[in-house]
Amino acid sequence: MPTTTLFIFGANGDLTSRLLLPALGQLLTLEPDRGIHLVGVGQETGTDDDWRKRVTECFDDDAGPTARRVAQESRYLQADVTQSDELRTVFAAARGPAVLYFAVPPSIAQKSCDAMSGVDIPDGTILALEKPFGSDESSARDFNHMLAQLVPENQVFRVDHFLGQSILLDVFGVRFANRVFEPVWSAEHIESVVIRYDEPLGLEGRAGYYDSAGALKDMLQSHLLQILAVVAMDPPATLDERDLRDATTAALRATHVWHDDPVKSSRRARYTAGEVGGEMLPAYVDENGVDPARGTETLAEATFAVDTARWQGVPFILRSGKALDPAVKEIALTFRQVRHLPHQFTGATSPDVLSFRFGPDELSLHINVHKGTQPFELHRSAVTADLGEGSMRAYVEVLSGILDGDATLAVRGDAAEQCWRIVAPIIDAWRDGKVPLDDYPAGSSGPASWRPV
Repeated sequence: MPTTTLFIFGANGDLTSRLLLPALGQLLTLEPDRGIHLVGVGQETGTDDDWRKRVTECFDDDAGPTARRVAQESRYLQADVTQSDELRTVFAAARGPAVLYFAVPPSIAQKSCDAMSGVDIPDGTILALEKPFGSDESSARDFNHMLAQLVPENQVFRVDHFLGQSILLDVFGVRFANRVFEPVWSAEHIESVVIRYDEPLGLEGRAGYYDSAGALKDMLQSHLLQILAVVAMDPPATLDERDLRDATTAALRATHVWHDDPVKSSRRARYTAGEVGGEMLPAYVDENGVDPARGTETLAEATFAVDTARWQGVPFILRSGKALDPAVKEIALTFRQVRHLPHQFTGATSPDVLSFRFGPDELSLHINVHKGTQPFELHRSAVTADLGEGSMRAYVEVLSGILDGDATLAVRGDAAEQCWRIVAPIIDAWRDGKVPLDDYPAGSSGPASWRPV
């Protein structure tokens, strides 16, 4: 393979050490023929040797020879990427096509892209940007316009690592490759869809970002709406970049708040002090760096409609929160009850539920079957398939697509704008105090007054 230079802006940051470098090490071990020249770029003073040591430490102990070689040949550049002259120095260090990965705060990424307007950008340069993409629909549109002046849309990778989750690839396979599911993937047979990501972790030192975002913007506006689009899209002709992203963006264009009522169709809460997994957590408002006056939520739930013939009348419930127990990370499709149940059956029946669970990946189908020796007495049972941990980290899929120039698992510009449009009524209602901010103890499943999802 030809050599590509991967520049990581924000080389000394947490994202680089925790996610990008470990994923790169795994990718190079799985695909040793890749030609990668790695360059870390940061404002801090540093040496090539310091950077190489850090890269090596972030790679797995069982990293292959290609990964080890890339680590030893990597370089460190001290540069302010918001300055045009220093960006020219960065581009001059490229060997072959360049990939710029912005592992920096969104404000720095936007300033850097603005500074590139006066720089001769080499042909084929790829820009990889982390969320959030703007702060509302208008700012996202403005940012997209700026990017369009720099490189073609298919060279802009708006990274949502949830799109690299292996469970989403399982959704594609289950839905499209199985006659038992493909014909029933619609409102005629499915009553509701729940996309839920409840995690036990608290703030984990992320107040600088999280306290100005909250669960709605951090999770629902980006990750969970992207999953909704995958579940709700009409079948594309192919799973290549254009067809798949056309299909998911069309689903987002059809999505809006349930009954256009953000007050009745959304809920928010934040955790108080409690115990999660044997660890005591302080109340969110007492976490370091939190401004209680902001009223930031740590649990968000909202119901959406997808106005297409396939999904008319089906609620899509999106929920995500922190410091919750149990941890529930799943896509659950609840089917409608059978039209007629013969009177001879006894026992309780419940709707069938098809569930995809994240990490370790698991597929479950909950159905009604007969109980023991009683031929007409029904009880609940689950057919479960262990789909494993996933062969690669989510960021491995992300990096693989970026380095291959395949934007299939990246967010297209118009999709990013649509996600902000969809949640705007909820943001407005919450800002105006029309939806109460409830409390829940850390280590609970949420506010006691909330109906279960």
